[in-house]
Amino acid sequence: MTEVTKILQQIEQGDTAAAAELLPLVYAELRKLAGYRLNREKTGQTLQATALVHEAYIRLVGNAEIKWDGRSHFFAAAAEAMRRILVDHARRRHSAKHGVDLERQELSEDVAIEIGESKQRCQESLFGPGERACRPVSRHLCRQS
Repeated sequence: MTEVTKILQQIEQGDTAAAAELLPLVYAELRKLAGYRLNREKTGQTLQATALVHEAYIRLVGNAEIKWDGRSHFFAAAAEAMRRILVDHARRRHSAKHGVDLERQELSEDVAIEIGESKQRCQESLFGPGERACRPVSRHLCRQS
């Protein structure tokens, strides 16, 4: 039985000091795993490997419901926790990027008329007045939304 497995058993039994002993033993391997995960992400990822390791470790050790089957189970759970953290992070970035937090505003009739006139001017500048054959293309090119 490895030392990591012994410490995991101590954590299961409620030994809070064992969690502090575990991190130095598994940190290097968790850091490699985090680096591997981050290298597979799109460029522009703002999470760093250290933050990913710490977040995953807190989720794993802080969850008293997990019954560890040993070292390999711990690292498999760590890999899954890191994956979920990256997915959650990407979802938050994506939602912020696309205005999910913005409030929907109703347009007044004056603004709606102004948008319609603007769209019509755009179509006429592209295709000339009254050009019906180009309307589907102009709808795409002159979309106001």
